[in-house]
Amino acid sequence: MVKRTSHKDADCPVARPLDAIGDWWSLLIIRDAFDGLKRFGEFQKSLGLAKNILSARLKNLVNHGILDTIPASDGSAYQEYVLTEKGRGLFPLLVALRQWGEDHFFQPDESHVTLLDRETGQPVRRLELRSQDGRLLEPEDTVVKRAPPPEGEKG
Repeated sequence: MVKRTSHKDADCPVARPLDAIGDWWSLLIIRDAFDGLKRFGEFQKSLGLAKNILSARLKNLVNHGILDTIPASDGSAYQEYVLTEKGRGLFPLLVALRQWGEDHFFQPDESHVTLLDRETGQPVRRLELRSQDGRLLEPEDTVVKRAPPPEGEKG
């Protein structure tokens, strides 16, 4: 069995969060949380995931501050999982993944679920990466560079 490498000390802001969300089950749990699922049994039914794996993924998401546990809203002894502010910050990532999946993993005439604006019922507009001055950016228009440490920190 290959041991996973932790990226918690990586310089790269793409690598570092992978310890929290870097497997497909975690992203699907987060997707389901955005869709309103809150209880262990709801996640298990939606994903068809073994209890031990689901439990480990939920614990990891809670430990990373992406989900929080609260008492069940119906007053029962159960707990519910809710997205934290940090977890809600993953929404654009899921939308980007969804749109990429629509573009590359479905045939043009193939039916699939789509993300709609609740108020208008219209499909959500495509995500775009824009420069500070509003220009649409492509990968070749960007460069990765080490950022200086924030004011007051030694680096």
